[in-house]
Amino acid sequence: MGYGSYSASDWKKLKESRQLNKGQRVEEVFTKSECDQKYNPRYIGTRECFDSEDHPNTTPIVVGLDVTGSMGYLAVEVATGALNELITKLYSTGAVEDPALMCAAYGDYQDNSPLQVTQFESDIRIAHQLLDIYFENHGSGLVVPTCLWEFLAHHTNIDAVNKRSKKGFVFTIGDGAEIRKDSINSTISRVIGDRTNYSSREAVLKEVQKSFNVFHIMINGRNTSNDNLLPGHTICISKGDISKIPEIIISTIQMQNGKQIEEVLDQWEELDRPVIGMAIDQISLQDSGLQL
Repeated sequence: MGYGSYSASDWKKLKESRQLNKGQRVEEVFTKSECDQKYNPRYIGTRECFDSEDHPNTTPIVVGLDVTGSMGYLAVEVATGALNELITKLYSTGAVEDPALMCAAYGDYQDNSPLQVTQFESDIRIAHQLLDIYFENHGSGLVVPTCLWEFLAHHTNIDAVNKRSKKGFVFTIGDGAEIRKDSINSTISRVIGDRTNYSSREAVLKEVQKSFNVFHIMINGRNTSNDNLLPGHTICISKGDISKIPEIIISTIQMQNGKQIEEVLDQWEELDRPVIGMAIDQISLQDSGLQL
């Protein structure tokens, strides 16, 4: 990751230059016709999240978006508004020290590009890179955030983990599609190039949980299989509440870091508290120390 900090003026310039608005179609926001190799995990050795003079205590946060056909509205919401709200409120609330964000896009296991990952950044490059994502727009109902888990477990170099023994945070966001159970190793091999011998998707999850707190947000419908995979770490919200995803993510981080739910909710507008409260009431947190 580089130096610099996120600013409202940088976001305004980007939004105006790209003419971003929530009424746009997904293909108007995400204009790439294929995956850029710099975001293709097969061509990425390691993503780094290092401390710097500007950010001496970085906290890695990964936001992974389901980019299958049914989720276009989510990607547009995040790219045109929610990402800016998340970054702005991360700084204004002081929820974490020196947040560094990576955006990821995961899709159907049959996609040409089932996973794309940006750099960890703390300035407007976060948004620029998200807008460079290729929105493949396919989907058969079985998605592979497992590939993202594998990438984060074995293709990142993170000072928070290595120097301070502090976990980062992963939030994958999609609909009720099932996280795929089958052909874990062959899918990872095709998508990332790693030769693995996982017995199950639970085994992949256990690897990434050594250095990340992993959460999965489902929109407009639960999936019991996903709940069982990530007990206490799944959140279900309605489509009408996706604008509150930044507050839900920040509140979850704060609770994982030890704040009580009452204190967390008090920081938000009174009208927003019921939605945020119902979301974070679904989680039960566990020890966030590194698993050595």
